[in-house]
Amino acid sequence: MLRRLRLRRRLSLFPNYLILSVLVFFSLGPIVILGFNSLKSQAEVGRNPLGPPQNVIWENYPNAWEIGNFATTLRNSSILVVGTLSGVLVLGGMAAFSMARLKLPGEGIMTLYLLIGASLPIQLFLVPLFFLWRNLGLVNNLFGLILIYIAVNSPFAIFLLRSYMINLPSDFDDAARIDGASEWQVFTKIVVPLSWPAFLTVGLVVGLAVWNEFLLATVFLTEHRLFTVVTSYYNFTSRFTRDWGLTSAGAVMMVLPVLILFLSLQRRFIAGITRGGLVN
Repeated sequence: MLRRLRLRRRLSLFPNYLILSVLVFFSLGPIVILGFNSLKSQAEVGRNPLGPPQNVIWENYPNAWEIGNFATTLRNSSILVVGTLSGVLVLGGMAAFSMARLKLPGEGIMTLYLLIGASLPIQLFLVPLFFLWRNLGLVNNLFGLILIYIAVNSPFAIFLLRSYMINLPSDFDDAARIDGASEWQVFTKIVVPLSWPAFLTVGLVVGLAVWNEFLLATVFLTEHRLFTVVTSYYNFTSRFTRDWGLTSAGAVMMVLPVLILFLSLQRRFIAGITRGGLVN
């Protein structure tokens, strides 16, 4: 009887496994093919664009690293990601704490303002923003671009962190205040440790967005020494558009750091998204 129940359950779950297998194939297939092509010569890519390499050419990676100047561009992208995350997590965390735990007057208006600001595309402000940044001397300046990234990504961070903090029990806050803790101590020693999955989720989403951002990096960073990994790869592919082995190796080096980071933290990411979506 028990065997029959197990068999029925497996048969009932078979369509689910089939659909998941198809989705995994379509998700991982392009990445696997990209890895295969990064180890092929230009001629072999033309003969065998989808299969594994017959003659592995490891020289594609050092050649792409040197020609694409990835040592400099990876450093620039890392500076942008770290600087943006520092500003977004600190400022967004404090703003979310104020809106979720302090019951400030005008909270609804502020929430509506952030919602409208987050829904407007950056292209609407791109031209006046460029002239303002040029007058301030912030064009071709990593710090100037970090300021823009912080402003663009803060509404999302505030919304997600606020949604998570609202669901936290207030007993810890009240107990800390009774013991004489200030609001800053409540925020740093009570709320932040309890909200770290949401902070991690915001960090992953914002970090990936900044790493892959192209439009603002192209407009505000025009000097080669300040190119990010995405803008540098775009120029790299323009020069070697027919050498798929070399361009594939460059793409692997561009994607691999964030892919490893995301896969290592995916469980925390899903937990933060799930709990952060429960808005009261």
